[in-house]
Amino acid sequence: MRALLCTGPRPRNAAATRTAILDAARERFAADSYDDVGMRDIARDVGVDAALISRYFGSKDELFLAALDSCGDGSQLMQGDKADFGRRVSHEIVYEPKKAEKLKAMSIMLRSVGSARAAEMVQNTCAARFFGPLEEWIGGENAVVRARLLAGFLMGMSVSRELGGGQFSLTPDEAEEMRQRLEVILQNLIEG
Repeated sequence: MRALLCTGPRPRNAAATRTAILDAARERFAADSYDDVGMRDIARDVGVDAALISRYFGSKDELFLAALDSCGDGSQLMQGDKADFGRRVSHEIVYEPKKAEKLKAMSIMLRSVGSARAAEMVQNTCAARFFGPLEEWIGGENAVVRARLLAGFLMGMSVSRELGGGQFSLTPDEAEEMRQRLEVILQNLIEG
């Protein structure tokens, strides 16, 4: 049985209630497929009536999109100089602590692929909020292909990091070797 986020009636505070609903939706969509998550489940987690969720977010689709959007859009990848991209991102992958919101977004996306409706929403959101801006930032010949390769590579490395224990399962020399190799691969994808 899922633990409730709230055990009693919520005090009246629209912003706090909206945030609690969004948090509960993120948790549900990250743990269960889109088709298995119900508005009543989320309402129960928060301690509100399902009609209130509709009032704040409209439909289940709109709540799903809000939950997905609240996890971030990957724009931090495009901050900074392109010439420094490989070094910057390889260091983050190998040495920085994992970021729960990134993992939650990936979990939401992966769980949604079994639902035609949710997969369509994820694809549209990714195209508008991530792939399009990334392709524009990369620029040049074959930017679309390079952006897709980069995204796939980064997602694969993120999953591998979680499954393999990240740098904690590597010696310091192995971690640095991985970082250096990643730097070259990532920079090549950016520069074409």
